[in-house]
Amino acid sequence: MILECKDLTKTYHGFPALSDISLQIDEGHIIGLLGPNGSGKTTLIKLIAGLLSPSSGTISIEGNPVGPASKSLISYLPDHFYLDGHRKVKDIIGFFHDFYRDFEPLRAYDMLGKLNIDPNQKLKTFSKGTKEKVHLILAMSRRAKLYLLDEPIAGVDPAARDYILQTILSNYDENASILISTHLISDIENILDQVVFLHKGRIHTHACVDELRQETHKSIDDLFREVFKC
Repeated sequence: MILECKDLTKTYHGFPALSDISLQIDEGHIIGLLGPNGSGKTTLIKLIAGLLSPSSGTISIEGNPVGPASKSLISYLPDHFYLDGHRKVKDIIGFFHDFYRDFEPLRAYDMLGKLNIDPNQKLKTFSKGTKEKVHLILAMSRRAKLYLLDEPIAGVDPAARDYILQTILSNYDENASILISTHLISDIENILDQVVFLHKGRIHTHACVDELRQETHKSIDDLFREVFKC
């Protein structure tokens, strides 16, 4: 088991963003964290990453409580830009190599080359979509046990999405798992083997994708629209 959340609750000024979340994720899975706006997806990811503290309940990563040991096992991609735009991409790669023991620069440069991104350019010179590609490349160039990807393809043009998804598939191993939050369900559902539907801060569904398709005779995107009346 890579991730275990027990009775996890997070409140903001008395308002429950998450309520009684219990979730287990084993190694070797790609899980879609799906739900409408305000369902608690980003809050859950930030709690797992250690950027927020739970109001109650516990989180463990490979048996480690949230802290330095758990954070060393997690590669986190937030839903916003966080890198210094005045730095060249190659300098950012050097920083990641110094900061993360499991970061592999050669993997980063290989992915940059396949997407025709010049590592000698400053980050601020790129389009929004290219910046998102750089952020994802950096996250996937680590040999982490748990990847937390919050809207990894939201700003990426459709032509690049297939490569981005293939990058995600090819850059983690069977001993790791990936938790992906996204609204672009139809674009990613073919790489998912599990889904977690969040609704108003609670887990509505946690199931195997193939089993859901067989039971409902619907795609995950269609099922999501039906559950949440999109």
